[in-house]
Amino acid sequence: MIGKMSLFGNLIAAPSIELAAPVDGEAVPLKEVQDPTFGEEILGKGMAVRPEQGSVYAPCDATVELAFETGHAVSLKADSGAEILIHIGIDTVRLNGKYFRVHVSNGDHVSKGQLLIEFDREAIAAEGYDTITPMVICNSDDYRKIEAITGNRVHAGDKVLRLFR
Repeated sequence: MIGKMSLFGNLIAAPSIELAAPVDGEAVPLKEVQDPTFGEEILGKGMAVRPEQGSVYAPCDATVELAFETGHAVSLKADSGAEILIHIGIDTVRLNGKYFRVHVSNGDHVSKGQLLIEFDREAIAAEGYDTITPMVICNSDDYRKIEAITGNRVHAGDKVLRLFR
């Protein structure tokens, strides 16, 4: 969002950008993800969900930058400018698409709440993979503050991240 000019010509700060949970489950801080790329915020700040089901939804209106062929992740460019990576599980790229079904293609414009990916959570876990699902803001440096709302059960569509310019 872009700030507005007041009657006196001063720039009024734009409200925060809110992103929704991509999946139902327990919202947790990124530090709980047992992969340093996420847990140490190497790719950016965000949060994660321990999923209770196997459907991933768009956290906001966005364009699909990259729908990974393996189905384990999707990269979005939010209409607000946020660069979002949703990654299903840890090391699940090794499954080569097994247990994943992608419902979007590169370049698609998606609306908040639109189904992006389905996955078989139980089958993935049975193969020994952690299904925790990080949602990371890859351009975190563009924001002065990123606030994660964690520590509770969430439904896809519930607010879990606020980004402040």
